[in-house]
Amino acid sequence: MRTKNIMIVGVGGQGTLLASKLLGRVLLARGYDVKVSEVHGMSQRGGSVVTYVRYGDKVYSPIIDKGEADLIVSFELLEAARWTQYVRPDGWVVTNTQQMNPMPVITGAAAYPKNLVEKMQAAGVQVDAFDALRLAKAAGSTKAVNLVLMGRLSKYFDFTEEEWMAAIEKSVPEKFLELNKKAFRLGCNA
Repeated sequence: MRTKNIMIVGVGGQGTLLASKLLGRVLLARGYDVKVSEVHGMSQRGGSVVTYVRYGDKVYSPIIDKGEADLIVSFELLEAARWTQYVRPDGWVVTNTQQMNPMPVITGAAAYPKNLVEKMQAAGVQVDAFDALRLAKAAGSTKAVNLVLMGRLSKYFDFTEEEWMAAIEKSVPEKFLELNKKAFRLGCNA
């Protein structure tokens, strides 16, 4: 099998690292060789964060180059647009439509770009955009955006709900387990 490449991008504090850990666990349980690389950048709250998840029969490097990502999962709309050069011609960008102002927008030095989904699509990128924040709120916490996005991502795999739930149980503290399972299911059914 060809090595598959997934990038998880977002802003520090959104739960991208938990999402990559969850995805890695599902893939490992399926018997794939998995490499996960966290590239934090300015990962303090508000800074850009990217994680690479590569899987297949044998994976030699955790790094994904431009044009190699089968899927990019984005927690924030501008981050989705920022990383589109990494998606393969037949790949997908799965993105939350939430907008978080980066520092240049906060300081007034720039404006948040408009019509990003349409611009990505006009550039030939296949985009699956939806309001994950609204679903996270419906699950009980705005911090559950990561599990909503993992639920949506699950539609791109043939793994069972039980496989995903087992990974969630290993990745999430018990006191937040039901909320996170609900968020995952809302994303899956969105």
